[in-house]
Amino acid sequence: MKLKLIALSAALLASGAAFAQATDTVAKAKASGMVTMGVRDSSGALSYTLGDGKYVGYHVEICQRVIANLEKAVGKKLEVKYQPVTSQNRIPLVQNGTVDIECGSTTNNATRAKDVSFLVTTFVEEVRMAVKANSGITSIKQLDGKNVATTTGTTSVQTLRKNERANGIDFKEVYGKDHSDSFLLLESGRADAFVMDGSILAGNIASSKNPADFKIAGEVLSVEPIAIMVRKDDAALKKIGDDTIKAMIKSGELAKLWDKWFLQPIPPKNTRVGLAVSESTKAAWATPNDKPMEDYAKK
Repeated sequence: MKLKLIALSAALLASGAAFAQATDTVAKAKASGMVTMGVRDSSGALSYTLGDGKYVGYHVEICQRVIANLEKAVGKKLEVKYQPVTSQNRIPLVQNGTVDIECGSTTNNATRAKDVSFLVTTFVEEVRMAVKANSGITSIKQLDGKNVATTTGTTSVQTLRKNERANGIDFKEVYGKDHSDSFLLLESGRADAFVMDGSILAGNIASSKNPADFKIAGEVLSVEPIAIMVRKDDAALKKIGDDTIKAMIKSGELAKLWDKWFLQPIPPKNTRVGLAVSESTKAAWATPNDKPMEDYAKK
């Protein structure tokens, strides 16, 4: 009986340690020698693929800085694995431990904050719409009877529905599985507009076959803080991440990264996204915080 109790206690201790390690990326990385970064294939200049498993972008570089400081915390070089995620699976993959840090284009909101944690805001996004330059569409009120694309699993779906009610217009929502798929709906004429974060719209336009054929139009539909995700209660990694970003803000490195990815020519076509830092983003940098989008709506 005593041996059974000892065995049971050992099993409970082991399972407890495994659970703790599942939420503690520092311990997990120290034990495995590896860290997994969640990346996107087409999230504008934030996170996108160059092919052959290579990912680049504003958030990818910020995460690389965070991982460099994670390596200092664990005391060794880590193998970095890139795991492509979508708008639909990014939160579950962070929750279940498949992804340790998600470096895409995720809006920090109160609902998501129940399931994951967010590092301090790296920029504040404005949701707008992309249309064909010759479409004549300049306002969401002109979308009555039109097909409007958005990406499955994004907050822009809720934004669309809210504006549909507010303006009394009736449009059909068509969904892309990822941002490149949604942009293709616009490009191919299957959608009259693509509603999404302005940086993602600008990035997809810049990398399209004929950027002059498209424009960002209409009013700002919502203002959303965009941040890097980690597991809920992963306090050690959140501190490393927050401290890294705050140091990058203070040193001016974050502003330089913005210039690199949003104002200078970027690969693979050496086109410019042309997105200047907004006043809202400057305010978030001035007082680093992890406030959800609901706090911005109150202003």
